[in-house]
Amino acid sequence: MSSRRNARERVLQALYAFELGGGDADVILERIVDGGAKFDKSDDKNAPDRARDGDDEDSDERIRRFAHSLFLRTLDNRDRAEEIIRRHARNWELSRIALIDRLVLRMAISEIESFEDVPPKVSINEAIEVAKKFSTPNSGKFVNGILDSFVVELAGKGALRKSGRGLVGTESYLSGKGSSGATSDTASSPDDNQDRAS
Repeated sequence: MSSRRNARERVLQALYAFELGGGDADVILERIVDGGAKFDKSDDKNAPDRARDGDDEDSDERIRRFAHSLFLRTLDNRDRAEEIIRRHARNWELSRIALIDRLVLRMAISEIESFEDVPPKVSINEAIEVAKKFSTPNSGKFVNGILDSFVVELAGKGALRKSGRGLVGTESYLSGKGSSGATSDTASSPDDNQDRAS
């Protein structure tokens, strides 16, 4: 697992704890994000993930700062992210979307908007993997549809702010097409059509 993947997973866990229990964000950061073992950078088979994610030379401190920033920005962007999810989740009431899926989406939306050095495809792929690990089998497809549609919308408005390594892979979005190369509109409901209530 890449070290930033590990950070994203801890941020999701911290967001879940905050959502359910409230409390002091700093205490949650200390206990959940900082409280675990060091961020895992030792798995050689994921070296390409680390390089793609821009963190091949990251220290634990740099990864910790990334996790803290992602957690706090996600909390700050909650209302805006919820509106984006509502707009792109065709045929789904926000309350019917599983809490974990909403948290993953909020986190990815915040990452896409706030971290100019992380390519949108990396943010989307990481969100898909985290959703598949912590939520339902169909969550990856659902998260992908929402985020892909959102990035196409941002690019169409000229609001996709990326620089340096963050520009990698943005061509399809800037041309009005999503990661699949097809024009993206809004995300469809998951295939199983079951309630995804939290």
